[in-house]
Amino acid sequence: MSSEQIPTTEETTGLRPRRVTYAALLAALEGLALVVGGVWILVLGLTGHPDDRQQAVTGGITLVVLALLPLFAARGLLALRSWSRGPAVITQLMALPVAYNLLQADSMAIPGGIALAAVAVASLVLLVNPETTRALGIRGPGSTGNQEK
Repeated sequence: MSSEQIPTTEETTGLRPRRVTYAALLAALEGLALVVGGVWILVLGLTGHPDDRQQAVTGGITLVVLALLPLFAARGLLALRSWSRGPAVITQLMALPVAYNLLQADSMAIPGGIALAAVAVASLVLLVNPETTRALGIRGPGSTGNQEK
């Protein structure tokens, strides 16, 4: 298909709002952090001397698989796909209890909990912003394309 035959719409030619871009970047950052953490646990489980090797391998693989959700959401947000906001919001809601648990730790995990909480709250604010909602083409409850008076 040549460039003359490709239909142009506001969705493909319009500029992506910065809020959507920032939300996508934060989701991608979380996904990459999950991949790095999962690979790290997996490598330590296979090469180190964990208490339970099977549990370490399972945990590492689980983190890598969980990373797919925010990574797909980030890709969808960058492409202005309306479906992408749901997985992005779910990712942030799942991150909040993890951040709380990290904050309850009495160790070096506290800064990680602070960072995760800040990213999750900032992402949620960006994702529910009316500008983001409009850019993704999401209509509110009870909204239809035609308004009757």
